[in-house]
Amino acid sequence: MTVAIPERNGTAEPVLYRVKDAMRVLRMSKTTIYDLIRIRRLRTVKEGRTRYVPASAIAEYVALLEREAEGEQ
Repeated sequence: MTVAIPERNGTAEPVLYRVKDAMRVLRMSKTTIYDLIRIRRLRTVKEGRTRYVPASAIAEYVALLEREAEGEQ
């Protein structure tokens, strides 16, 4: 389950992703996602017992990968 906030036009973009949904979005394995969380390359939040990956954290992680790729060239 993802948590979404409705937009004005009626569509809802997810704000928080469960780990399994983040796996799908990033196309990474569960082990890789938890490794990224453990080494703090992917930020998460907890609500009760559930861990969520904010959409902003996914965007930040992708931006980090892009910066690292630019540095390699």
